[in-house]
Amino acid sequence: MSDPMKLLLILPHPDDEVYGASGTLMEYVAAGHSVGLVTLTRGEAGRTLGLADSPQALGELRMVELRACLDVIGVQIHEQHSFPDKYLRDQPLEALSEVARDAMLRHRPETVLTFPPNGSNGHPDHVTTHTAVKAAWDSLSAEDRPQLWYYAGPTPPEIEELRATYLPPNITRDVSPFITRKLTAIACHRTQALSTVDFIRRFAERITHETFYQLPAASPTYPRSV
Repeated sequence: MSDPMKLLLILPHPDDEVYGASGTLMEYVAAGHSVGLVTLTRGEAGRTLGLADSPQALGELRMVELRACLDVIGVQIHEQHSFPDKYLRDQPLEALSEVARDAMLRHRPETVLTFPPNGSNGHPDHVTTHTAVKAAWDSLSAEDRPQLWYYAGPTPPEIEELRATYLPPNITRDVSPFITRKLTAIACHRTQALSTVDFIRRFAERITHETFYQLPAASPTYPRSV
């Protein structure tokens, strides 16, 4: 019987995996562990930067970018879904939650990583993904339930409504040995060049130190919002 998966990310968009967790993924892979990613949308509603002439073409391009990024990281298992980008909150929550629950039960990861209650930046897809993953995690029995991590920036958000559900990191991982590969992986997402510049400008320290919030066994539940 194979060892259980070390870390499974469940995230809405191509590129959500790379800025805040790719160094941790690389470290686990280097140690011989299995890691995986579930991506809920193809990112077809994002900015094209002149690289695609339609939402369909952008979605296809972002799949190519994501595959290149995951090859650099070394992710062994990737499951791609086609929920509509930018409109996850309009989808039945049960369908999104079932995707997350099914992935947890099949892969039996030690840890699942997703967005925090405020989506980190309030993005509706981020917030909805959090709600769906948390509902799936809550539905599991104690013996099937993995550890649950959220992305957690070390600085509270400036926007008051995001601060209300901000969770400070209680895990910090030094991934500086993987910085060259991490930057290479980030650069695979060419359509996200403006997001990359903005992330490095605002959160340069998170390139070398990835920070997360690990939920306790009994964790708070926040209403679906945004």
